[in-house]
Amino acid sequence: MEFKAAALVSTLLCLALSHGALSQRAPIVETPAPAPAPAYVDLADLLSLAGPYGTFLDYLTKTDVIKTFQSQANDTKQGISVFAPLDSAFAAVDSGALSNLTDDQLRSLMLHHAMPRYYPLSAFSKLAAASPVSMFAYKVNVTDHAGIIGVASGWATAKLVSSVYSTSPVAVYALDTVLLPKEVFPTAPEVTPVAAPAPAPGRGGKPMDDAPGAGRGSKANVGDKGSSCRVGAGSLLVGYVVLMVCGFLMV
Repeated sequence: MEFKAAALVSTLLCLALSHGALSQRAPIVETPAPAPAPAYVDLADLLSLAGPYGTFLDYLTKTDVIKTFQSQANDTKQGISVFAPLDSAFAAVDSGALSNLTDDQLRSLMLHHAMPRYYPLSAFSKLAAASPVSMFAYKVNVTDHAGIIGVASGWATAKLVSSVYSTSPVAVYALDTVLLPKEVFPTAPEVTPVAAPAPAPGRGGKPMDDAPGAGRGSKANVGDKGSSCRVGAGSLLVGYVVLMVCGFLMV
């Protein structure tokens, strides 16, 4: 009887100790891995490194429109499509027409060079059918003729010459002409046509064989001279042999 009581006490004591140990063990909680930070495209760096867009970037920075574009790219689901005129496009516009703009007009002009939504190249045929299309400021008409995309606004019709960057939510396209909306320019500013690059030298130039001293005549002269030398040497040899024979007979 005493043995059974002792065994019962030991069992109860073990259960109590086990319960205490389990109650002190911290619960296991699976902590989810932190979500990766979104990869934002720095528009200023992109335009600075991509090529000849320095003038456009300077105007974006001067008017703080670069902040508007960057916020649209980072903080919205719609994304952004930027149309960046080349430096040569800005150089073609009369400098007075740009320098005489007020701060608000210049800001509106820069806002007129982007759509508040990401559009890949494959979407431009639909944009052309839905024209006019809204920019951040004012509207433009998009055209798509056999893959040649145009953007018309006010006094200017620009051609999309290349895709600088296009990965959702950011697209940047290069234009060969600055968009000139009538809301900013009541009269058409003077624009100098961009000179076409000089054509590469073709095959119509004077060939080397036609150059002085390099024609067929000069080659023939060289050949004739060599022939005369060989004939003269042969005549001397024949004369020498005749003299030797005559001397032998006289002896």
